[in-house]
Amino acid sequence: MIDLYILLILMIIGAVLALEIKDLLSAVIITGAVGLCLSAAFLLLKAPDLAMTQLIVEIVLVIILVRATIFTDSRVQQTKRNYANFIAVLISISFFLGASGYVIAKLPIFGKPLMRISRTYLSEALSQASVNNVVAAITLDYRIFDTFLALVALFTCLIAIMALSRAKSKEQKTNF
Repeated sequence: MIDLYILLILMIIGAVLALEIKDLLSAVIITGAVGLCLSAAFLLLKAPDLAMTQLIVEIVLVIILVRATIFTDSRVQQTKRNYANFIAVLISISFFLGASGYVIAKLPIFGKPLMRISRTYLSEALSQASVNNVVAAITLDYRIFDTFLALVALFTCLIAIMALSRAKSKEQKTNF
């Protein structure tokens, strides 16, 4: 249980840092780290389906935000080599690899779920949902809120990128 508290503290610190930091790219990377901690917390809470969904959505959103941030933040195009940033990146990568190894070691053996709810999903999904596919029944009936919120997060990210690019193009037009 202490692992969960450590993850919660790291998520709170990361969220505050992401709000307070001035560099957009650093804020996006910290947000990705908070999402990774949330995925690990879901694993500790015995919800691997939520952990996988969080991880996949987080990867997609962070890639989209990093791509948009590189175009909007002019300080990313510096030509000087900053060794402090290089060391910080190496430390971050080693922390990520260590945390990933720890999370992978804590995963249950494939095919032996820890919870019995999956048996209920598989045995009663077709009759309760009136569909021909178990995956569709689970995704659209049992997990509809997770799927909906993942789509909301994805579309919110896309709208934010469109707003940033529109503001950047208006700014370039006024400078000419």
